[in-house]
Amino acid sequence: MGCGASVPNGKGRKRRSVVQEVAVFIPTIRVPVATDVVQPLRGLVSKELVDRLATLRTNVVALAEDIYHGDMSAVSELQRALEEYLPVVLGLTAKESRLEASVQFSWRTIDDDQECCLASAWYEVLSVVHMMAMLALFEANLKLIPRDGQNGTEKKVSEDSKKDVVDSLLRASGCLDYSVHHVLVKIPAQIKKGFPSYLQEGMLEAISIQSLAQCVEIQLGLASECEKATLSVKRRLACEQVSYFSKAHYCLSGCDTSDSYGKKLLLFLKWKCMDAKAVAYYYHALVLDKGSEPTNHISTVCCLSAADDILAESKRACLSFCLANPITRVPPPWGIMKNMHKKIPDVAYKKFQIYGHLFEQDKKSALQSLPDLPEFPLSLRPEDYEFPGTDSIWENVDCQPQIQSLKEHLEDETEESSK
Repeated sequence: MGCGASVPNGKGRKRRSVVQEVAVFIPTIRVPVATDVVQPLRGLVSKELVDRLATLRTNVVALAEDIYHGDMSAVSELQRALEEYLPVVLGLTAKESRLEASVQFSWRTIDDDQECCLASAWYEVLSVVHMMAMLALFEANLKLIPRDGQNGTEKKVSEDSKKDVVDSLLRASGCLDYSVHHVLVKIPAQIKKGFPSYLQEGMLEAISIQSLAQCVEIQLGLASECEKATLSVKRRLACEQVSYFSKAHYCLSGCDTSDSYGKKLLLFLKWKCMDAKAVAYYYHALVLDKGSEPTNHISTVCCLSAADDILAESKRACLSFCLANPITRVPPPWGIMKNMHKKIPDVAYKKFQIYGHLFEQDKKSALQSLPDLPEFPLSLRPEDYEFPGTDSIWENVDCQPQIQSLKEHLEDETEESSK
Protein backbone atom coordinates (compact mmCIF):
# COMPACT_ATOMS: atom_id res chain seq x y z
CA MET A 1 0.00 0.00 0.00
CA GLY A 2 1.40 3.38 -0.93
CA CYS A 3 0.40 7.02 -0.79
CA GLY A 4 -2.90 8.55 -1.68
CA ALA A 5 -5.75 10.73 -0.50
CA SER A 6 -7.03 9.67 2.87
CA VAL A 7 -10.65 9.43 3.90
CA PRO A 8 -11.35 11.75 6.86
CA ASN A 9 -12.76 10.07 9.93
CA GLY A 10 -15.22 12.88 10.55
CA LYS A 11 -14.77 14.08 14.08
CA GLY A 12 -11.43 14.60 15.76
CA ARG A 13 -9.48 15.57 12.68
CA LYS A 14 -8.81 19.29 12.44
CA ARG A 15 -7.21 20.96 9.46
CA ARG A 16 -5.35 24.21 9.65
CA SER A 17 -8.02 26.91 9.50
CA VAL A 18 -5.88 30.02 9.93
CA VAL A 19 -3.29 31.54 7.61
CA GLN A 20 0.05 30.77 9.23
CA GLU A 21 2.67 33.44 9.80
CA VAL A 22 6.06 32.26 8.59
CA ALA A 23 9.47 33.37 9.84
CA VAL A 24 10.97 29.87 9.66
CA PHE A 25 9.57 27.83 6.80
CA ILE A 26 8.15 24.39 7.61
CA PRO A 27 7.39 22.51 4.36
CA THR A 28 4.83 20.24 6.01
CA ILE A 29 4.09 18.54 9.29
CA ARG A 30 3.12 14.89 8.99
CA VAL A 31 1.33 13.12 11.82
CA PRO A 32 0.85 9.40 12.46
CA VAL A 33 -2.50 7.79 11.70
CA ALA A 34 -3.92 5.21 14.09
CA THR A 35 -2.47 1.85 13.06
CA ASP A 36 -3.12 -1.68 14.30
CA VAL A 37 0.25 -2.90 15.53
CA VAL A 38 -1.21 -5.59 17.78
CA GLN A 39 -2.64 -8.01 15.21
CA PRO A 40 0.47 -8.29 12.97
CA LEU A 41 2.78 -8.84 15.96
CA ARG A 42 0.56 -11.07 18.07
CA GLY A 43 2.26 -14.37 18.75
CA LEU A 44 5.63 -13.14 17.42
CA VAL A 45 6.72 -11.08 20.41
CA SER A 46 5.53 -10.80 23.98
CA LYS A 47 2.20 -9.21 24.82
CA GLU A 48 4.04 -6.73 27.04
CA LEU A 49 6.14 -5.52 24.10
CA VAL A 50 3.18 -5.27 21.74
CA ASP A 51 1.11 -3.36 24.29
CA ARG A 52 3.94 -0.92 24.98
CA LEU A 53 4.52 -0.25 21.28
CA ALA A 54 0.80 0.29 20.72
CA THR A 55 0.40 2.54 23.78
CA LEU A 56 3.36 4.76 22.91
CA ARG A 57 2.26 5.16 19.29
CA THR A 58 -1.33 5.90 20.31
CA ASN A 59 -0.01 8.62 22.62
CA VAL A 60 1.93 10.21 19.74
CA VAL A 61 -1.18 10.09 17.52
CA ALA A 62 -3.28 11.83 20.18
CA LEU A 63 -0.72 14.56 20.91
CA ALA A 64 0.00 15.24 17.23
CA GLU A 65 -3.61 15.81 16.18
CA ASP A 66 -3.82 19.47 17.23
CA ILE A 67 -0.15 20.44 17.05
CA TYR A 68 -0.74 23.31 14.58
CA HIS A 69 -2.86 24.97 17.26
CA GLY A 70 -0.39 24.13 20.03
CA ASP A 71 2.03 26.25 22.02
CA MET A 72 5.60 25.61 23.13
CA SER A 73 4.52 23.23 25.91
CA ALA A 74 2.50 21.15 23.42
CA VAL A 75 5.51 20.92 21.10
CA SER A 76 7.77 19.86 23.96
CA GLU A 77 5.29 17.22 25.11
CA LEU A 78 5.05 15.76 21.61
CA GLN A 79 8.84 15.77 21.25
CA ARG A 80 9.14 13.79 24.48
CA ALA A 81 6.51 11.32 23.29
CA LEU A 82 8.43 10.76 20.04
CA GLU A 83 11.69 10.31 21.94
CA GLU A 84 10.01 7.72 24.16
CA TYR A 85 8.49 5.87 21.20
CA LEU A 86 11.58 5.78 18.96
CA PRO A 87 13.73 3.33 21.02
CA VAL A 88 10.82 0.86 21.07
CA VAL A 89 9.96 1.01 17.35
CA LEU A 90 13.67 0.74 16.49
CA GLY A 91 13.51 -2.86 17.68
CA LEU A 92 11.40 -3.71 14.62
CA THR A 93 14.26 -2.71 12.32
CA ALA A 94 16.79 -5.17 13.78
CA LYS A 95 17.73 -7.86 11.25
CA GLU A 96 17.51 -10.58 13.85
CA SER A 97 13.92 -9.60 14.65
CA ARG A 98 12.77 -10.30 11.07
CA LEU A 99 9.86 -7.91 11.72
CA GLU A 100 10.84 -4.94 9.53
CA ALA A 101 7.92 -5.42 7.12
CA SER A 102 5.42 -6.85 9.59
CA VAL A 103 3.32 -3.72 10.28
CA GLN A 104 1.62 -1.27 7.92
CA PHE A 105 2.49 2.20 9.25
CA SER A 106 0.46 5.18 8.10
CA TRP A 107 1.17 8.92 8.24
CA ARG A 108 -0.69 11.92 6.80
CA THR A 109 -0.04 15.60 6.19
CA ILE A 110 -2.00 18.00 8.37
CA ASP A 111 -2.56 20.50 5.56
CA ASP A 112 -4.36 18.30 3.05
CA ASP A 113 -4.82 14.85 4.62
CA GLN A 114 -2.59 13.13 2.05
CA GLU A 115 -1.89 9.72 3.58
CA CYS A 116 0.99 7.33 2.98
CA CYS A 117 0.87 3.79 4.35
CA LEU A 118 3.83 1.41 3.95
CA ALA A 119 4.79 -1.93 5.47
CA SER A 120 8.21 -0.81 6.67
CA ALA A 121 9.54 -0.16 10.16
CA TRP A 122 12.31 1.96 8.61
CA TYR A 123 9.60 4.15 7.04
CA GLU A 124 8.11 4.57 10.53
CA VAL A 125 11.52 5.45 11.99
CA LEU A 126 12.21 7.95 9.19
CA SER A 127 8.79 9.52 9.74
CA VAL A 128 9.45 9.87 13.48
CA VAL A 129 12.84 11.56 12.98
CA HIS A 130 11.37 13.75 10.22
CA MET A 131 8.62 14.84 12.60
CA MET A 132 11.23 15.66 15.26
CA ALA A 133 12.92 17.95 12.73
CA MET A 134 9.66 19.61 11.65
CA LEU A 135 8.73 20.20 15.30
CA ALA A 136 12.10 21.87 15.88
CA LEU A 137 11.37 24.19 12.93
CA PHE A 138 7.84 24.78 14.23
CA GLU A 139 9.29 25.62 17.66
CA ALA A 140 11.75 28.07 16.07
CA ASN A 141 8.94 29.75 14.14
CA LEU A 142 6.81 30.16 17.27
CA LYS A 143 9.70 31.95 18.99
CA LEU A 144 10.31 34.34 16.11
CA ILE A 145 6.80 35.50 15.24
CA PRO A 146 7.03 39.15 16.33
CA ARG A 147 3.36 39.65 17.18
CA ASP A 148 1.30 38.69 20.17
CA GLY A 149 -1.77 36.90 18.86
CA GLN A 150 -3.89 38.03 21.80
CA ASN A 151 -3.62 41.77 21.49
CA GLY A 152 -1.99 42.24 18.09
CA THR A 153 0.83 44.34 19.51
CA GLU A 154 4.33 43.87 18.25
CA LYS A 155 6.67 42.14 20.63
CA LYS A 156 10.44 42.17 20.73
CA VAL A 157 12.21 38.83 20.37
CA SER A 158 14.93 38.71 23.02
CA GLU A 159 18.53 37.85 22.26
CA ASP A 160 18.22 34.70 24.38
CA SER A 161 15.16 33.61 22.39
CA LYS A 162 17.07 34.12 19.14
CA LYS A 163 19.89 31.95 20.47
CA ASP A 164 17.31 29.30 21.39
CA VAL A 165 16.01 29.50 17.82
CA VAL A 166 19.52 28.81 16.51
CA ASP A 167 19.67 25.73 18.75
CA SER A 168 16.31 24.52 17.39
CA LEU A 169 17.39 25.07 13.79
CA LEU A 170 20.67 23.21 14.31
CA ARG A 171 18.75 20.34 15.90
CA ALA A 172 16.35 20.18 12.93
CA SER A 173 19.28 20.23 10.51
CA GLY A 174 20.96 17.41 12.42
CA CYS A 175 17.87 15.17 12.38
CA LEU A 176 17.42 15.65 8.63
CA ASP A 177 21.11 15.17 7.87
CA TYR A 178 21.10 11.92 9.87
CA SER A 179 17.97 10.80 8.02
CA VAL A 180 19.70 11.24 4.67
CA HIS A 181 22.96 9.52 5.57
CA HIS A 182 21.87 6.86 8.05
CA VAL A 183 18.18 6.09 7.53
CA LEU A 184 17.38 6.40 3.83
CA VAL A 185 20.29 4.09 3.00
CA LYS A 186 18.63 1.32 5.06
CA ILE A 187 15.35 1.49 3.12
CA PRO A 188 14.94 -0.69 -0.01
CA ALA A 189 14.47 1.16 -3.29
CA GLN A 190 11.08 -0.51 -3.80
CA ILE A 191 9.80 1.00 -0.54
CA LYS A 192 11.23 4.43 -1.37
CA LYS A 193 9.25 4.43 -4.63
CA GLY A 194 6.14 4.77 -2.48
CA PHE A 195 7.49 7.77 -0.57
CA PRO A 196 5.74 11.15 -0.81
CA SER A 197 7.81 13.89 -2.45
CA TYR A 198 8.75 15.58 0.82
CA LEU A 199 10.73 12.50 1.91
CA GLN A 200 12.96 12.59 -1.18
CA GLU A 201 16.68 12.70 -0.39
CA GLY A 202 17.17 16.07 -2.09
CA MET A 203 14.19 17.55 -0.27
CA LEU A 204 15.50 16.43 3.13
CA GLU A 205 18.95 17.82 2.28
CA ALA A 206 17.46 21.13 1.14
CA ILE A 207 15.51 21.63 4.37
CA SER A 208 18.55 20.65 6.44
CA ILE A 209 20.66 23.31 4.69
CA GLN A 210 17.80 25.83 4.80
CA SER A 211 17.87 25.42 8.58
CA LEU A 212 21.57 26.30 8.62
CA ALA A 213 20.90 29.31 6.38
CA GLN A 214 18.31 30.60 8.83
CA CYS A 215 20.79 30.10 11.67
CA VAL A 216 23.16 32.46 9.85
CA GLU A 217 20.23 34.83 9.25
CA ILE A 218 19.72 35.03 13.04
CA GLN A 219 23.46 35.44 13.66
CA LEU A 220 23.65 38.26 11.11
CA GLY A 221 20.70 39.99 12.77
CA LEU A 222 22.47 39.78 16.14
CA ALA A 223 25.71 41.07 14.57
CA SER A 224 23.88 44.04 13.05
CA GLU A 225 22.76 45.04 16.55
CA CYS A 226 26.24 44.62 18.06
CA GLU A 227 28.51 47.66 18.03
CA LYS A 228 31.62 45.50 18.22
CA ALA A 229 30.78 43.52 15.06
CA THR A 230 32.90 44.82 12.16
CA LEU A 231 31.75 45.34 8.58
CA SER A 232 33.96 42.42 7.55
CA VAL A 233 32.18 40.10 9.99
CA LYS A 234 28.77 41.23 8.77
CA ARG A 235 29.81 40.80 5.15
CA ARG A 236 31.12 37.32 5.82
CA LEU A 237 27.87 36.25 7.51
CA ALA A 238 25.81 37.75 4.68
CA CYS A 239 27.88 35.93 2.04
CA GLU A 240 27.63 32.67 4.00
CA GLN A 241 23.88 33.09 4.08
CA VAL A 242 23.82 33.43 0.27
CA SER A 243 25.90 30.25 -0.05
CA TYR A 244 23.62 28.23 2.23
CA PHE A 245 20.38 29.31 0.53
CA SER A 246 21.92 28.73 -2.92
CA LYS A 247 23.10 25.28 -1.85
CA ALA A 248 19.64 24.41 -0.50
CA HIS A 249 18.08 25.52 -3.79
CA TYR A 250 20.56 23.37 -5.73
CA CYS A 251 19.59 20.29 -3.69
CA LEU A 252 16.11 20.50 -5.19
CA SER A 253 17.38 20.40 -8.79
CA GLY A 254 16.95 16.63 -8.99
CA CYS A 255 13.70 16.46 -7.01
CA ASP A 256 10.09 16.34 -8.06
CA THR A 257 8.84 19.74 -6.91
CA SER A 258 5.60 19.72 -8.88
CA ASP A 259 3.35 19.45 -5.82
CA SER A 260 2.39 22.33 -3.54
CA TYR A 261 5.11 21.50 -0.97
CA GLY A 262 7.91 21.51 -3.54
CA LYS A 263 6.70 24.69 -5.21
CA LYS A 264 6.33 26.47 -1.88
CA LEU A 265 9.83 25.48 -0.77
CA LEU A 266 11.35 26.65 -4.07
CA LEU A 267 9.62 30.03 -3.75
CA PHE A 268 10.77 30.40 -0.14
CA LEU A 269 14.40 29.65 -1.01
CA LYS A 270 14.26 32.04 -3.99
CA TRP A 271 12.89 34.84 -1.80
CA LYS A 272 15.35 34.30 1.05
CA CYS A 273 18.30 33.98 -1.32
CA MET A 274 17.41 37.35 -2.86
CA ASP A 275 17.18 38.95 0.58
CA ALA A 276 20.58 37.48 1.44
CA LYS A 277 22.18 38.71 -1.81
CA ALA A 278 20.84 42.21 -1.28
CA VAL A 279 22.36 42.34 2.20
CA ALA A 280 25.63 40.78 1.02
CA TYR A 281 26.05 43.37 -1.76
CA TYR A 282 25.21 46.13 0.72
CA TYR A 283 27.96 45.12 3.17
CA HIS A 284 30.39 44.34 0.35
CA ALA A 285 29.82 47.88 -0.92
CA LEU A 286 30.59 49.39 2.49
CA VAL A 287 33.82 47.37 2.73
CA LEU A 288 34.90 48.40 -0.79
CA ASP A 289 34.10 52.02 -0.05
CA LYS A 290 36.92 52.07 2.50
CA GLY A 291 39.37 51.90 -0.42
CA SER A 292 40.83 55.11 -1.82
CA GLU A 293 40.92 54.31 -5.55
CA PRO A 294 38.18 55.56 -7.92
CA THR A 295 37.52 51.96 -8.95
CA ASN A 296 36.64 51.17 -5.33
CA HIS A 297 34.00 53.86 -5.31
CA ILE A 298 32.61 52.82 -8.69
CA SER A 299 32.32 49.24 -7.43
CA THR A 300 30.65 50.55 -4.27
CA VAL A 301 27.92 52.28 -6.25
CA CYS A 302 27.45 49.24 -8.51
CA CYS A 303 27.09 46.92 -5.51
CA LEU A 304 24.56 49.24 -3.87
CA SER A 305 22.62 49.56 -7.12
CA ALA A 306 22.56 45.77 -7.42
CA ALA A 307 21.42 45.47 -3.80
CA ASP A 308 18.59 47.94 -4.44
CA ASP A 309 17.44 46.08 -7.58
CA ILE A 310 17.60 42.68 -5.87
CA LEU A 311 15.66 44.03 -2.89
CA ALA A 312 12.84 45.10 -5.22
CA GLU A 313 12.81 41.61 -6.80
CA SER A 314 12.84 40.10 -3.32
CA LYS A 315 9.62 41.90 -2.40
CA ARG A 316 7.91 40.36 -5.44
CA ALA A 317 9.35 36.93 -4.61
CA CYS A 318 8.01 37.25 -1.06
CA LEU A 319 4.53 37.98 -2.40
CA SER A 320 4.70 34.96 -4.73
CA PHE A 321 5.70 32.77 -1.79
CA CYS A 322 2.84 34.03 0.38
CA LEU A 323 0.20 33.50 -2.31
CA ALA A 324 1.31 29.99 -3.24
CA ASN A 325 -0.68 27.18 -1.63
CA PRO A 326 -0.90 26.78 1.28
CA ILE A 327 -1.34 30.55 1.62
CA THR A 328 0.86 32.08 4.32
CA ARG A 329 1.74 35.43 5.82
CA VAL A 330 5.16 36.73 6.69
CA PRO A 331 5.83 38.81 9.79
CA PRO A 332 7.01 42.42 9.48
CA PRO A 333 10.69 42.59 8.50
CA TRP A 334 12.79 41.27 11.36
CA GLY A 335 16.44 40.61 12.08
CA ILE A 336 18.83 42.02 9.51
CA MET A 337 15.99 42.90 7.10
CA LYS A 338 14.24 45.10 9.66
CA ASN A 339 16.24 48.16 8.59
CA MET A 340 17.53 47.10 5.17
CA HIS A 341 14.40 48.10 3.27
CA LYS A 342 15.23 51.71 4.17
CA LYS A 343 19.01 51.54 4.46
CA ILE A 344 19.81 50.05 1.07
CA PRO A 345 17.94 52.57 -1.15
CA ASP A 346 19.00 55.50 1.05
CA VAL A 347 22.70 54.61 1.03
CA ALA A 348 22.61 53.72 -2.67
CA TYR A 349 21.19 57.17 -3.48
CA LYS A 350 23.69 59.02 -1.27
CA LYS A 351 26.71 57.18 -2.67
CA PHE A 352 25.61 57.84 -6.24
CA GLN A 353 25.29 61.53 -5.40
CA ILE A 354 28.88 61.47 -4.15
CA TYR A 355 30.51 59.25 -6.80
CA GLY A 356 28.22 59.74 -9.79
CA HIS A 357 30.80 61.88 -11.57
CA LEU A 358 33.20 58.93 -11.70
CA PHE A 359 30.80 57.10 -14.00
CA GLU A 360 30.84 60.01 -16.45
CA GLN A 361 34.64 59.98 -16.46
CA ASP A 362 34.97 56.24 -17.09
CA LYS A 363 31.72 54.81 -18.45
CA LYS A 364 33.39 51.68 -19.87
CA SER A 365 34.91 50.75 -16.50
CA ALA A 366 31.62 51.47 -14.75
CA LEU A 367 29.73 49.00 -16.94
CA GLN A 368 32.12 46.21 -15.97
CA SER A 369 32.63 47.05 -12.33
CA LEU A 370 30.07 44.92 -10.44
CA PRO A 371 32.36 42.59 -8.51
CA ASP A 372 31.55 39.04 -7.53
CA LEU A 373 30.66 38.47 -3.94
CA PRO A 374 33.54 36.94 -1.98
CA GLU A 375 33.22 33.28 -0.98
CA PHE A 376 33.99 32.12 2.53
CA PRO A 377 34.24 28.66 4.10
CA LEU A 378 30.88 27.75 5.61
CA SER A 379 31.10 27.84 9.39
CA LEU A 380 27.99 25.91 10.48
CA ARG A 381 27.35 22.18 10.42
CA PRO A 382 24.24 20.24 11.42
CA GLU A 383 24.07 19.31 15.07
CA ASP A 384 25.24 15.76 15.69
CA TYR A 385 22.32 13.39 16.01
CA GLU A 386 22.35 9.66 16.68
CA PHE A 387 19.68 7.08 17.29
CA PRO A 388 19.02 6.20 20.91
CA GLY A 389 19.72 2.64 21.93
CA THR A 390 16.99 0.10 21.29
CA ASP A 391 14.69 -0.19 24.30
CA SER A 392 15.65 -2.91 26.76
CA ILE A 393 12.23 -4.50 26.34
CA TRP A 394 13.64 -6.06 23.14
CA GLU A 395 16.32 -7.97 25.03
CA ASN A 396 16.06 -11.74 24.59
CA VAL A 397 13.32 -11.39 21.96
CA ASP A 398 13.83 -14.24 19.48
CA CYS A 399 10.68 -13.55 17.42
CA GLN A 400 9.70 -17.18 17.45
CA PRO A 401 5.97 -17.87 17.70
CA GLN A 402 4.89 -17.24 21.28
CA ILE A 403 2.87 -19.95 23.01
CA GLN A 404 -0.12 -18.43 24.77
CA SER A 405 -2.13 -19.98 27.51
CA LEU A 406 -5.83 -20.50 26.81
CA LYS A 407 -6.60 -17.73 29.33
CA GLU A 408 -4.29 -15.20 27.57
CA HIS A 409 -5.74 -16.13 24.18
CA LEU A 410 -9.30 -15.61 25.38
CA GLU A 411 -8.33 -12.27 26.98
CA ASP A 412 -6.83 -11.10 23.67
CA GLU A 413 -9.96 -12.13 21.79
CA THR A 414 -12.14 -10.27 24.30
CA GLU A 415 -10.03 -7.09 23.98
CA GLU A 416 -10.17 -7.29 20.17
CA SER A 417 -13.94 -7.78 20.04
CA SER A 418 -14.54 -4.86 22.40
CA LYS A 419 -12.70 -2.37 20.17
